[in-house]
Amino acid sequence: MAHRNRRAVLSVGADMSAITSHPTNERWTDHIEFGIHTFGDITVDVDGQRLGYAQVLRNVVAEGVLADQVGLDVIGVGEHHRPDYAISAPDVVLTAIAAQTSVVKLISAVTVLSSDDPVRVYERFATLDAISGGRAEVSLGRGSFIESFPLFGFELKNYEQLFSEKLDLFSQLRREDPVTWSGTTRSGLSEQSIFPTTEHEYGLPTWVAVGGTPESVVRAARYGFGLELAIIGGQPTRFAPFAELFHEALAEFGHSERRIAIHGHGFIAATDDEAKDRYWPHWEASMRQLGKERGWAPPTRARFEAEAHSGALHVGSPETVARKMASTISALGATRFGMKYGNGTLPHEDMMSAIELYGTSVKPMVLDMLSGS
Repeated sequence: MAHRNRRAVLSVGADMSAITSHPTNERWTDHIEFGIHTFGDITVDVDGQRLGYAQVLRNVVAEGVLADQVGLDVIGVGEHHRPDYAISAPDVVLTAIAAQTSVVKLISAVTVLSSDDPVRVYERFATLDAISGGRAEVSLGRGSFIESFPLFGFELKNYEQLFSEKLDLFSQLRREDPVTWSGTTRSGLSEQSIFPTTEHEYGLPTWVAVGGTPESVVRAARYGFGLELAIIGGQPTRFAPFAELFHEALAEFGHSERRIAIHGHGFIAATDDEAKDRYWPHWEASMRQLGKERGWAPPTRARFEAEAHSGALHVGSPETVARKMASTISALGATRFGMKYGNGTLPHEDMMSAIELYGTSVKPMVLDMLSGS
């Protein structure tokens, strides 16, 4: 890849001329992973009746078990503290999935580190890692929702400082050596060890989730963490400059290459029309509610169709989703794709069907496309 000055990269924005592709060779495709992500959205049953939190949580565990059975590589479980999502403790849900699976990796999607304690986060996921036989990972983020801040006694005016300091502490905890650290967001540590430690040579596998700011990309590179790009709107290729920036920053900080993951929304059914018709009403209701909170324009079917055709939504038949997924992975040089397979009130039965198609049809198609076969 031709490297450029970092300042130039920061100014690129969505310039399509900045797009770089990762070479699609056998070595690269051998390491691509396919995952599912869920926030435990409160869903309805097949009759349209709203499910309770307990049933949604049990359904999420069943979805994780199915992902393992159909050959998917990762399940990511998000953290929220609001009425439209059931999952507030991802590590607990992942532990339940771990007990019924044997291969699938278990990651948060994401852990809101800003309003949590880095020591407790590391201890919880190190415990999950031991129970699951080394399958735990953690993805750290600042949180796109802010409900956790007042809930746990943090002030939003410290939004940036909280994440910056806690990420720095987490990076030291990950070495699994005695830690001496001081900051303003929690009490300091003096030659303090934490337990349990993991069986990983370099500590717990860790990613930083980024919504699209260059500063966040550089921060992930500074600590040598993996980069997870959350792509929830617009053309996925607009994130290519951030992937390039990540590689450049890693080199400047003296790190070897680290992996790039994609978090994107999607849904799979037998045909394109069936997938879009099933997904649309739930996507529309969810986006309408979020729009009221954030001042977005009301969602339209035309916008939905555009997102499915050339935007961030990977919605359609197995072949349609596979082609778009392969394009996104290639454009960003990613080695993992995590598909948020549910949205809003989309029923559990539809999600289970999509997961099965993802593992049995989409995954092998994408690998064939990327390997050139």
